[in-house]
Amino acid sequence: MPRTQHAFDDPAVKAVFDAYPPAPRADLLALRALILDTAATTDGVGPLVETLKWGQPAYLPARPRVGTTVRIDALRDRPDGYALFVHCQSRLADTFRQLYPGQFTFDGNRALLFTAGQPRADDALKHCIALALTHHLRKRRPKTEYDKAAATAR
Repeated sequence: MPRTQHAFDDPAVKAVFDAYPPAPRADLLALRALILDTAATTDGVGPLVETLKWGQPAYLPARPRVGTTVRIDALRDRPDGYALFVHCQSRLADTFRQLYPGQFTFDGNRALLFTAGQPRADDALKHCIALALTHHLRKRRPKTEYDKAAATAR
């Protein structure tokens, strides 16, 4: 699937990407594009804020109470590893695990782990990202087909 090129608005975020080791950098840039593309095509999300949280690139809807922050980063203990992090108390990782058993490697209730240069299940990952970016919306509106899939996974 072709990715849209997205310019960096925040030079500090760009500096973090520029500092990544070559092995995970290309995959992290592709994951960033997937997050931004997913937000642009997911009802209710609207524009994202790209910033740094705990020194990691972080993405959250600009409007409050829409979704939870998604962060990405290289793994310090694995030179070829990188991850997508969600809020550990949101139960999102449990939902992802139930919706997509065997498709991801998890780090407890906080992250999906990946290996640079290895294929990802991007369709499933896009769904997981959309669920995170609409996490708070789903609590306040009638259930959609999309939400029912997430609810049945809990």
